[in-house]
Amino acid sequence: MASTRSLKANRPPGARASGRRTWRLAWVALMLALLALFMQPALAVPVRVLSLQGAIGPASFDYVAHGLQAAHSEGAPLVVLTLDTPGGLDTSMRQIIQAILASPVPVAAYVYPEGARAASAGTFLLYAAHIAAMAPATALGAATPVNIGLSGPLPEKTDKNGQPDAMTTKQINDAAALIRGLAQLRGRNADWAERAVRQAASLSSSEALKEHVIDVVAKDIPDLLAQIDGRTVRVQGADVKLVTRGLAFEARPPDARQHLLAVITHPAVALLLMMVGIYALIFELASPSFGLVGTAGAVCLLLALFALQMLPVNYAALALIVLGLGLLVVELLAPSFGAFGLGGVIAFIAGGLLLFDHDARGFGVPLPLVLGLAATTAAAILLGGNMALKARRRPVLSGREALAGEPGVMLEVRDGESWAQVRGERWRVTSTQPLTSGQRIRVTGFSSLSGLTLQVLPDHQAKSEPSSQGAPS
Repeated sequence: MASTRSLKANRPPGARASGRRTWRLAWVALMLALLALFMQPALAVPVRVLSLQGAIGPASFDYVAHGLQAAHSEGAPLVVLTLDTPGGLDTSMRQIIQAILASPVPVAAYVYPEGARAASAGTFLLYAAHIAAMAPATALGAATPVNIGLSGPLPEKTDKNGQPDAMTTKQINDAAALIRGLAQLRGRNADWAERAVRQAASLSSSEALKEHVIDVVAKDIPDLLAQIDGRTVRVQGADVKLVTRGLAFEARPPDARQHLLAVITHPAVALLLMMVGIYALIFELASPSFGLVGTAGAVCLLLALFALQMLPVNYAALALIVLGLGLLVVELLAPSFGAFGLGGVIAFIAGGLLLFDHDARGFGVPLPLVLGLAATTAAAILLGGNMALKARRRPVLSGREALAGEPGVMLEVRDGESWAQVRGERWRVTSTQPLTSGQRIRVTGFSSLSGLTLQVLPDHQAKSEPSSQGAPS
């Protein structure tokens, strides 16, 4: 058998060159495979899906802002912001719009799932996004601003000639200018956007697509990603072509911190926290409990103050609440046959109703809650005051003040000092009348010279008998 070396030597030159080319191609293929393996994580970053459900408030802005920042740091190609909201606070809405406009990652606002809506503030967010989309059987619009308090939609507030007053006109024009500017920036129907603000116009998903209010009607997120693939959007002054077909997506729901923020910044919860904090501090001062109740009250009060500084608080209404509590306390300390108490309840109810934006959908304080708090506060203070007054009028049952009028028996009169037994206790006594051992006496007061000396008089109605206990030795 020929050796391997001899076989290689007998190969023709063409065969040896072909073998070297084969090895080179194999190495190239291996390097390309390794390169593709290392590049795969960067190419596989999924689309981030954020979800806004319910009323838009401070917690909504915190969630969206952090979500957009995280998507940018992770290199996400797109953020899909699903919407199902009745509207919310104007301040939070504008903050979210600014975050979307400043985002280096394209944002697709998507009214989803079927049956969802993007009303009021949600319509503004839809116009602000780079891509506007809706699922079938969804709606948007009714973007007319509403007022703080109990006055209802702004167009209903008119002057004596039946025309909208200056403040109403100013607020509507401001909102109309904002949504028209967003429509012009994204190339969408600006005329209908203005009607949504001025006339509370609304559209279904198919009508919105026909009116060029949105870009896409998609049944779900994969369908949305497939339809917007290849579109060019303007992001921070540069054109960006979307490559989204077949991309994976990952939902990023609100975390525990954002859930807590959403709970405490609800006006009803903020009002409850404030009242619980006040009650707990009053209870701690009235009846110390090793600081447990006071600490809980301080925490509740601090959370309430944090929520109040994030919400559109009417400070005149807050002053009414404080006035109401003050009047109830005055009724407790100086009863006025209910005049102060009734005024306190009325002030508290008025303050609770006017404290927050009552007509902003999802951000009003429920009337039953305000009435319940007012009734509970009034009952606690008035009943507590009544019990305190009864206790104050009740006869003293302990201490030296309780000895006035008590009977006793003289024990001894010796060396200018007189001693008697009252309630089983030995007391030094003094009297303006002569006293003898075994004589019945009655306490009339205390000596001005010494609080430990009783003033007594003979009890002429009691029969003098020798002391059953005798004189002390």
